[in-house]
Amino acid sequence: MSTLMRPPAEPHPRRRHELTSTALRAWLLEGMPGAPRKRLPPIEAEKAHAPAAWWRVMCLTGVDYFSTLGYQPAIAALAAGVLSPLATLVLIAVTLCGALPVYRRVARESPRGEGSIAMLEKLMGRWTGKLAVLALLGFAATDFMITMTLSAADASAHVVENPFAPPALHGQEVAITLGFLGALAVVFLRGFREAISVAVVLVVVFLGLNAVVIVAGLARIAAHGALVADWWTALTTQHGNPWLMLAVALIVFPKLALGLSGFETGVAVMPQVKGGPEDTEENPAGRIRGARRMLTTAALIMSGFLISSSFVTTLLIPAAEFAPGGAANGRALAYLAHGFFGDGFGTLYDLSTIAILWFAGASAMAGLINLVPRYLPRYGMAPAWTRAVRPLVLVFAAIAFAVTVVFDADVDAQGGAYATGVLVLMTSAALAVTLSARAAGERMRTVAFGAITAVFVYTTVANVVERPDGIRIAALFILGVLVVSFASRVRRSFELRATHVRLDARALEFIAGIEEGPLRLIAHEPKRLDAERYRTKLEHARAASHLPADAEVLFVEVVVDDSSEFEQELEVHGVRRHGYRVLEVHSSNVPNTLAAVLLHLRNVTGLMPHIYFRWTEGNPVTNLTRFLVFGEGEIAPVTREVLREAEPDVTQRPWVHVG
Repeated sequence: MSTLMRPPAEPHPRRRHELTSTALRAWLLEGMPGAPRKRLPPIEAEKAHAPAAWWRVMCLTGVDYFSTLGYQPAIAALAAGVLSPLATLVLIAVTLCGALPVYRRVARESPRGEGSIAMLEKLMGRWTGKLAVLALLGFAATDFMITMTLSAADASAHVVENPFAPPALHGQEVAITLGFLGALAVVFLRGFREAISVAVVLVVVFLGLNAVVIVAGLARIAAHGALVADWWTALTTQHGNPWLMLAVALIVFPKLALGLSGFETGVAVMPQVKGGPEDTEENPAGRIRGARRMLTTAALIMSGFLISSSFVTTLLIPAAEFAPGGAANGRALAYLAHGFFGDGFGTLYDLSTIAILWFAGASAMAGLINLVPRYLPRYGMAPAWTRAVRPLVLVFAAIAFAVTVVFDADVDAQGGAYATGVLVLMTSAALAVTLSARAAGERMRTVAFGAITAVFVYTTVANVVERPDGIRIAALFILGVLVVSFASRVRRSFELRATHVRLDARALEFIAGIEEGPLRLIAHEPKRLDAERYRTKLEHARAASHLPADAEVLFVEVVVDDSSEFEQELEVHGVRRHGYRVLEVHSSNVPNTLAAVLLHLRNVTGLMPHIYFRWTEGNPVTNLTRFLVFGEGEIAPVTREVLREAEPDVTQRPWVHVG
């Protein structure tokens, strides 16, 4: 017996569009708190989030830090000429005696990857801290975005300058750079679980090839002693005595600040460092030790490569080749690799440089993805979807494309902005640890960190004076962050902001005592807590809103602590004042908090809450502004609007009475 089966009908085109849109949205928002997420098998999930040994994580930060060898020697030679090795020594001194101690302290105080920005936020607090964070996020965006675009641009330069590259690629640097950035975005859209393993391979190969080139260069210098004598003669002829050389090196040093890149990223990836068996959430001592070893080892390795590469490239490459259009411009060690060992080895060197420069953009992208969700959504200054990785990747990729086109994929043109972002972040980190040491009563460390801060302030100011384009670009990023942040804050003003609501035992006792009828709550401003005020409020509610004389009522009070906060967990406490039952809650704003409490009471009791207000005195526009900035002001209508947006079903929406 057979049964005829009708083939399934094709979904209506509109329905197909809706299904596609839903699937796309789910894919974009995968991983965002509250969004549907793909469950991994336990073993795969453990591997995806398992921390790694500190030296492996060092390679992840090293793709940013070590990759600067691809262009740093050429930039140093172009900026300082024959003085490049001495100026590089100053850079190393600042690295080992300044940046390293600062970030070792940052690692101790922010073991969860918060970094120096979070330290300043805690030390400043409230709106001052928030505005400082927004400005620093603008500089961080400058640092990380330019890291992506500059590294990709330098990778494209290595592609074009390779002798085996087809002639058609010359002049196509912008298109090649956009291709690298697009590939980077695709990697993050697919996932980034194997980043550390890839980084280890890239760093080992890249540093190994650089070591071969540098050792060969040192051997050639040793075999031709006249090279050192000629260099020293040129140095003393141009700059005179050693003190004058040192002074000029200090002046030139800010131009070499790109060699400091990587410390902030190193702190950001701290959660990836494997801790010790004694670690706790409150005191991850093993993770801190590992992170400090990571920072120290990376700084020592980089210092050795910086001074040796600067010495070799300055002595062995003609000065004209460092100028724009020269064969060593932006690729000094690659120039030597081709010259020493031929185009075969040189091409291998180019490939390793291209790979690590491209992956340096991945490190920068990871830093951005770590920073933005940590701050802006919590401040209410970004849409909720910014907690998801993929939408952020698309936004950052679009910005990187625009920056590349504006700068025509020119490494030198982006150097000022890159150095500005790096130096401001380092200056803020030095300031943060100085303030932290002062708060802890550590006088000697306060003086030492203060001196380091002064060095970074000088370097930053000198860089801004020398390359004002950098601060202009950073200002655009800061302006963008501020505009988007405050526009988002205004747009999200009528959202429920509570991440959770809890009632203490006394509050539950008050609620449990009301068995029938609606829950009646009178909104009371906690600035006046005398018995007469409560009695007057109750009488007004009965007269203006026809509240039954025998109705059981609760007062509800919101104490505004820090209006700059946006999302909070709400703790509702039951207290008795002058015989009246009061629900008291501390929060950053009044109307959003009242709405969240009303909806929570409805859900836990099954009774419909009614809340009673008096009209707010004063100009409505002024009151609305007070609400947006201070969390107070136009309470009744805003509470009703928050409830309307949170509960579309009017029959299930708590009632708001105003008299």
